[in-house]
Amino acid sequence: MDELADLVIADATVVNADGRRRSHVVVRGRHVSAVLDADQPAPPAVRTINARGRLLIPGGIDGHCHVAQVTGQFRTLDDYKMTSTAALWGGTTTIMDFGIPRDSSETPLQAARNKIGLSRDSRCDVALHGSVVSWDESVPSQLEEMAALGIRSVKMYATNRGTTMANNDTILRVMREMVRLDGLTYIHAEHDSIIIDCTEQHAAAGEIGIRHLHQTRPELAEELSVKETLAMAEYTGAPVYFVHQSTPGAVDLVTEARSRGLMAFSETCPHYLTLDDTVYAGHFPEWYACCPPMRSRETVRAVQGRMLAGAVHTIASDHSCYDLRQKREKSDDIRQMPHGLPGVETRLPVAFTTMVKENGDGAERFVEVFSAGPARINGIPGKGAVATGNDADLVLLDPTESRTVEGDKLHMGTDFSPFDAMELRGWPQIVVSAGRVVIDENGFHDPGPVGQFVRRFGFANQVQHRPEIAAAVNA
Repeated sequence: MDELADLVIADATVVNADGRRRSHVVVRGRHVSAVLDADQPAPPAVRTINARGRLLIPGGIDGHCHVAQVTGQFRTLDDYKMTSTAALWGGTTTIMDFGIPRDSSETPLQAARNKIGLSRDSRCDVALHGSVVSWDESVPSQLEEMAALGIRSVKMYATNRGTTMANNDTILRVMREMVRLDGLTYIHAEHDSIIIDCTEQHAAAGEIGIRHLHQTRPELAEELSVKETLAMAEYTGAPVYFVHQSTPGAVDLVTEARSRGLMAFSETCPHYLTLDDTVYAGHFPEWYACCPPMRSRETVRAVQGRMLAGAVHTIASDHSCYDLRQKREKSDDIRQMPHGLPGVETRLPVAFTTMVKENGDGAERFVEVFSAGPARINGIPGKGAVATGNDADLVLLDPTESRTVEGDKLHMGTDFSPFDAMELRGWPQIVVSAGRVVIDENGFHDPGPVGQFVRRFGFANQVQHRPEIAAAVNA
């Protein structure tokens, strides 16, 4: 007699980016051992979950999280135990953090090694991006060591002068190194000089509080920075990934560059698909302090359209765990207050509600940006699809079930959510991480610090040697 499977999720509608079918998904250890036709009897297992009428999707990959991040005088309030737990509650089974130097005394390699050490307390798998703020002769060897550790991407900020900003000389030099090391360049694209000038003009007029945030960081600043960065990427031949794009113009610039053969990718966030700049005139404007800021209703609708049409490649939370005390401490001066929103737990339901109908139509496109795309683009092995041999990272949900967001009852370690009181669909009912059921009808089952640090493929290497990835990356 065959050995019992550890888990069978029976009669599920399995949705991958390339289609769906009714299946029994069989789990042994931390992997999917089989995906069987649901017309056949489900095999025996230690635990069987009847999933009839529900969607089973691959666990989410959140390519943009900030965990235990120090920026200037502020530190986010979370740690890996907290953020990974919140991620699992939200159907995300792999988080990608950043090793950003806290100040000039910490090198990029030291920042990355520090985050690898902290990640040992994670409840889900963790991958990492490096970060470079300023160039010196040691940077190439540091990037080589990071690549050897499996860190195959480096983020740079085109703004945030005096803290995390990298100038154009640094960006261009790092791009060259990432080509040499088969890596991917991540860019926060906002034109610093325009933002500084616009902010100074508003400050001179006494309009420098949180209610004026959206006026100090115009769409033009984002789009000009994207255009400049794409020119450097074309000059160096570097693949480039733009985080948190908030305007249709920024997305269109990437689309046009791809049409000319550039390896360029667009990420957006749930808040840019759902919230508009009227929030800064509301009762709690500090809930929405982030960069880029929320845009006009017209812009939000246009970004939604680009997402549904396939022009946006991933959706990430840009999770940053500050609380209202930190936000309100400097809310009268946006130049000093901390920017960033908690969102790792709500990424799935916000995006699902925006993209998927109650009958499940649109779920394949959702899976693409929620899991499959982040796995491919970032070279994360064994994830992004419900498939034999892949990690058993699985999310079961009912596309018709809705819940109301209560920010103070979420698990992100803060006391608010920018989506508070919104009615959303797509909340996970069952979450399986590395073969373990961590969320079910009885709540959270803490697996302990079992998350693994994920060593990633090189970018060009995976495109060259894995035809199915090459086709998807170039789609």
